[in-house]
Amino acid sequence: MDRDYGQYSDEELIIRLRDGEGSITEYLMNKYKNLVRSKAKSMYLLGADNDDLIQEGMIGLFKALRDYDSGRDASFLTFADLCVSRQMYTAVQASRRQKHIPLNTYVSLYGSAGKDHDGEEEELVNVLAARAGQSPEDMVIDKENVVQLEQTIDRELSSFEKQVLDLYVIGMGYQQIAKVLGRDEKSTDNALQRIKTKLKKVITA
Repeated sequence: MDRDYGQYSDEELIIRLRDGEGSITEYLMNKYKNLVRSKAKSMYLLGADNDDLIQEGMIGLFKALRDYDSGRDASFLTFADLCVSRQMYTAVQASRRQKHIPLNTYVSLYGSAGKDHDGEEEELVNVLAARAGQSPEDMVIDKENVVQLEQTIDRELSSFEKQVLDLYVIGMGYQQIAKVLGRDEKSTDNALQRIKTKLKKVITA
């Protein structure tokens, strides 16, 4: 039996997996474990435990192997990315419900939103400001503004808009957000535009 799987495409390997070549599961799980770790790192911003997220991500990856249909779905990598993201985000939401944590307590707006082009840590509040059309270099957001922004998020955003914002601040575009949440792209893009409008009123006030 040929075990040099690297010379085959994921799609070819999954066909062989369906034919009973079980060792391919281990190969593909190992191949994409760094994808899971990368996703866990970004989802960590939403307040979940990193180890738990990795575990959930591996479950999502296994589901991708189980459910992938080359005739219906995009490339396996795209499908796996979606399954991992969806599994992790579902776990984040379940964790919040269990802990009864309101939206404005799980993300610090002064927390890191990742690194900028120069490798410096960026604060989430400045990323939101920039995405609302305001240059972080030209503004100072004090603690009072942050509290007001958090209150606006909690009060003004619908449940769906909060979910969209969750995924937007960790770097997803509206198309991927729509897939993760199981919504159509137009309604997701419309929600994102509403979010920007609502937050911009606070940021630029």
